[in-house]
Amino acid sequence: MIGILTIQIHFPGCSSLKEKRSRLKPLIHRLQREFNVSVAEMDLHDTWQDAVIACALVNTDAGQIQRTLQSVVAWIEKHWPDVQVVDDQVEII
Repeated sequence: MIGILTIQIHFPGCSSLKEKRSRLKPLIHRLQREFNVSVAEMDLHDTWQDAVIACALVNTDAGQIQRTLQSVVAWIEKHWPDVQVVDDQVEII
């Protein structure tokens, strides 16, 4: 089974794409290390304060996928206070 988590993120105070990238890149790398998921920026590439990232996870247990991907969102909200999670959606295929 494949789980896909889509997260829309808001970076308050970002005034350039360079600043956005400097805040987004460490978040992506940390998610990869902490949760062993594949992560990529998927949309809103040219918007200074917003981004959409997707996390993908493969496992034989749909419940484990769901729990892991939900914990990604909770972890971002707890450990990255300068980032606002606007929306998140989990899809299991």
